[in-house]
Amino acid sequence: MTESRRDLIAKVFNNEKADRVPVGFWHHFLGDEVGSDAFAHPELTDKVLAGQADFYKAFQPDLIKIMTDGYFSYPIDELKKPLSSPLDLKNMKPLGRDSDWFRFQISYAKKLSALYGKEVPLFYNLFAVPRTIEFMQAAIGHPVDIASWLQEYPEETAHVFDVISKDYRDLAKALIEEGGVDGIYLSVNNISYDRLTEEIYEKLVAPYEIRILEAANEAGGSNILHICGYHGFHNHLEWYRDYPFKAVNWAAKVEGVPLKEGKELFHGKAVIGGFGQTEKDVIYTGNKEEIEEETKKILHEAGITGVVLGADCTIPRDTDVNHLAWVREAADRYVK
Repeated sequence: MTESRRDLIAKVFNNEKADRVPVGFWHHFLGDEVGSDAFAHPELTDKVLAGQADFYKAFQPDLIKIMTDGYFSYPIDELKKPLSSPLDLKNMKPLGRDSDWFRFQISYAKKLSALYGKEVPLFYNLFAVPRTIEFMQAAIGHPVDIASWLQEYPEETAHVFDVISKDYRDLAKALIEEGGVDGIYLSVNNISYDRLTEEIYEKLVAPYEIRILEAANEAGGSNILHICGYHGFHNHLEWYRDYPFKAVNWAAKVEGVPLKEGKELFHGKAVIGGFGQTEKDVIYTGNKEEIEEETKKILHEAGITGVVLGADCTIPRDTDVNHLAWVREAADRYVK
């Protein structure tokens, strides 16, 4: 009897032998996933739900990363204005469980769980605090330099991270316990590759990311850490080797760290990815033969245990879904 997709992912995440290698790709569904505000415009959630439904029907992924287009923001007034430093946020307080920020996202997760949860595991996308701040400020045309904040105002920046991450911690737990998702997909990055030391990151950033994963673990989630290399951003991957996650996804093409090497770095935990994610990569440009060859190459190097085939990050919205099907077909033939 063929394994269900739920059983398949459970086995792969536990590094157990499975019937086949699962495949999971995802992309955004709103034109402006960062600046769109689903809290102010709930109709955007319906648009994302429709997009998720179309993609699910066309591709039948082995796991769903719940795209949170429209929910990138942390809706407090201070973050909707240009920030000069973390001092502008010194009086902020957590939003709390009664806020729309909680209620809307839990409701969104419940809808997706009800639609697909019996068939496939779902992982809700959350962003680490620095990424949320950067997204919100960029959306109003005011990029912020979080690395400078950490260097010039370490205590004040840590306070901001502490306040917001408490809400993310509670949201992660609620999404699993109430929203019915199988885990979270926590997106992090180094903030700055060259200007922050590992010591600063461990002291002032990591604790507020780890607390979110720990809460999701306590709620019974099987959680994914995503080390984002979008637009060619590089990370010190080793800074995350001891984070408490079940599976890890990083920009293998950008970092030049293939799945096999990453699996060794992350203590043998399950890995997701292998393919690049841009318009220049084979998943977008390739023909059937090229994509099948890339699939076989990845599996030959990484093996077939504890591996989910996917991309460095979100793939282009107009990627031909047949390209994703070719990955699955090639992986199935490789295993057999």
